[in-house]
Amino acid sequence: MLLLFDVVRDAIPEHDDWHTHEHLPERLSIPGFVRGTRWVASSGQPGYFVMYEVEQLATLTSSAYLERLNNPTPWTSKMMPSYRGMNRGFCSVAGSFGVGMGHAGLLIRFSPATGAESLLREWLLQDILPRLPSRPGIGSVHLFEGASTPSMTAEQRLRGADAGVDRALLVTGYSQDALASLMRVELDDTQLETRGATGVLGAMYRMEYSVIRREVEA
Repeated sequence: MLLLFDVVRDAIPEHDDWHTHEHLPERLSIPGFVRGTRWVASSGQPGYFVMYEVEQLATLTSSAYLERLNNPTPWTSKMMPSYRGMNRGFCSVAGSFGVGMGHAGLLIRFSPATGAESLLREWLLQDILPRLPSRPGIGSVHLFEGASTPSMTAEQRLRGADAGVDRALLVTGYSQDALASLMRVELDDTQLETRGATGVLGAMYRMEYSVIRREVEA
């Protein structure tokens, strides 16, 4: 699950406190959730990117997850109206290369033009992404494809309707410069658009906080 959003400036300190100490642990206590990671923008927009890794897509429509979404805590109810421009997508992993997750992240969102889906996917998964993790400064790369539309819940009503996520590329590593170079050359807007991508949006992020399930269970 990918979430991208901004937070009202005056609410950012409390948001980060709530997200670290209540929200991430709460989500990771739900069966099927594996890891939750919060990123903040170092260049580009929006200001926040949160990724939840789950055992299977069915986790995101499970009764345990929906029960939390429809019964937000008092602190969650207070924070939800501070969100702006939420994009939230349930995605499948079309391809992953490399291992680990670096503190530097490049996230590129896009949609394939009608009729270009197969060629764009093939170009990314066969020609571009497999060789990236071997480059200095880069560790892993993942291609996400929107798989289902989240249902309306009590939490969403508090912040307003969410937009979705169609396709996304996440490249992580230990060098912001390496990722910035990648965004300027192999994965710049022109390269993607030539292969059939539309609505290309790229931003650089740094990892701010991450929690795994066994830490919460402990």
